[in-house]
Amino acid sequence: MITGWKHALSALVLAVPLLAGIPASAAPAGCSAPAPSTTQPGYLVADPGCEIDGTPFTALPGAHVYTGIRAGAAYRIEVPQHWNGRLVVWAHGYRGDGTTVYVDNPPLRAHYIASGFAWAASSYATNGYDVGQGVTDSYSMIDQFRRVTGQAARSALMSGASMGGQVTAVMIEKHPHSFTGAMPMCGVLGDTSLFDYFLDANATAAALTGVRIDYPLHPGDTYQDQWRAQVARMLPALGVTAGAPPTLTATGKTWSAVVERRTGGVRPGFDGAFAYWNAARSLDPLSDLPFLFGLYPGLTGGTEKIAAGNVAGNQFTFYRSTDGRWPTAAEWKLNASVLRVHPTIPPSRDLSGVPHVYGRPAIPVLSMHDVGDLFVPFSMEQIYAQRAAANGRAALFVSRAIRGVGHCDFTPAELTQGFDDLIHWVDSGHRPAGDAILDRRTVSSPAFGCRFTNGTHQFFVAPACPA
Repeated sequence: MITGWKHALSALVLAVPLLAGIPASAAPAGCSAPAPSTTQPGYLVADPGCEIDGTPFTALPGAHVYTGIRAGAAYRIEVPQHWNGRLVVWAHGYRGDGTTVYVDNPPLRAHYIASGFAWAASSYATNGYDVGQGVTDSYSMIDQFRRVTGQAARSALMSGASMGGQVTAVMIEKHPHSFTGAMPMCGVLGDTSLFDYFLDANATAAALTGVRIDYPLHPGDTYQDQWRAQVARMLPALGVTAGAPPTLTATGKTWSAVVERRTGGVRPGFDGAFAYWNAARSLDPLSDLPFLFGLYPGLTGGTEKIAAGNVAGNQFTFYRSTDGRWPTAAEWKLNASVLRVHPTIPPSRDLSGVPHVYGRPAIPVLSMHDVGDLFVPFSMEQIYAQRAAANGRAALFVSRAIRGVGHCDFTPAELTQGFDDLIHWVDSGHRPAGDAILDRRTVSSPAFGCRFTNGTHQFFVAPACPA
């Protein structure tokens, strides 16, 4: 049994910082009050010169900062004194559906400045799962950098985390000549496949426990109560309890096996990760439910009000709980009984809705992902790798597995090595090492993820890496 669960529950907030709520409209002491957006009615733009806790945003030693608001989005730019002429554009992750936007700093900020790189980041003009707005506002930072500094960057790199990983992937396909390299982290590289996964987790839990569900749930004040009542019938049959480590029943273990295969395949640390995420509570307004059960109904047909229809589907998905050559009788039964959902709209081919990620990078892309992440699962890397290979671009994608259970749970050493290896790849043309994430035997090996994990990741439980 995993230990330290009370600490794990509180640590989840730290493990998924990109899910943090939007700040209140009142300004922290010493900061200007949020300004009304000039482009998005009802939105406010937080003071870009202040951090969320009210401390000033100040330049690192030997650097200069620029802040402001442009087209309804706050921005920050930082340039080292000995600038090498290169710019990193940073894209933040999902921030809920609040109406105050704010800009913050990339996790590698200090390393960028120390290495001679400037960086720029936008708040985006909107919140929600609005990848298109993220692409538009992040791309504008290249021109904004020239405007406020008086200097044009000689080259730019793109990087982002979580939803910002999808912003990164879409950006380099829409603007292939504007960037020389990209570094998505814990990214939604499979676009609407993320919403398919939310559906998978809940639809299979319902089928295995014999609970009838509908999709999408009818909007309105009653859908949350309807879903809570359905989940309440599933949880005892699975051995899952909100806010406590699960004690899985036989049915619960089958469900875990299905989720494992839908999120990247059998791999070290999954059992602990599954327990970790099921012990955690979900996001508002369903924070009283176990994590995986608060994501599915909170999305109106899998779109979160961004796309005009349902993007999630499982009509062609065959669920497995084993890896044998032929499905078992139990697997055939599961697939016959699971709720089947047909998407009403495909991923968007432009920047509306949920933009499609084609997997056609024209530049080096180095990505990393926690193998135990069950919010944006490790399978996102595999989907992108498969698409890149199908497009003849496999050589331009390197993925690194990190032995962590959180979302975007990377150590500074892991991020620094990834960035430095990407820069060496861009400059020299020599492709760095990565993990063979599409090879089932490699992924299931007890040593998977050891090569690029550098530091301790709390709550990850698996056989120790070879010395």
